[in-house]
Amino acid sequence: MSEEKKEELEKSPIDCLFDEDDTSPISLYNEKGEEVKFEQIAIIPIEEDFYAILKPMEEMEGVGEDEALVFQIIESDNEEEEDHLDLVSDIDVIDKVFAVYNKLMDEQEEK
Repeated sequence: MSEEKKEELEKSPIDCLFDEDDTSPISLYNEKGEEVKFEQIAIIPIEEDFYAILKPMEEMEGVGEDEALVFQIIESDNEEEEDHLDLVSDIDVIDKVFAVYNKLMDEQEEK
């Protein structure tokens, strides 16, 4: 196995999210332990927090074909725990994340 492939396998989803050159799908596991692949749409910083907008690559119950989910990136305070992604269910936070995303997209279109 090539060194590059080994590095890819060892990278956490969060490492993949912050790697601008990495366009591979983000693999997460649902509550049943099943792998779910996501396309990264954006990383959104709000105050001191970071959020990832991820779109399921396959049909997902409760998520429309043109919809994406918001995950908060949780950085661990100690070495015993890994950084991880938490699905955001607070509609106010979701609205805020998409408002920032839409503003950024509008700014990009103006350039």
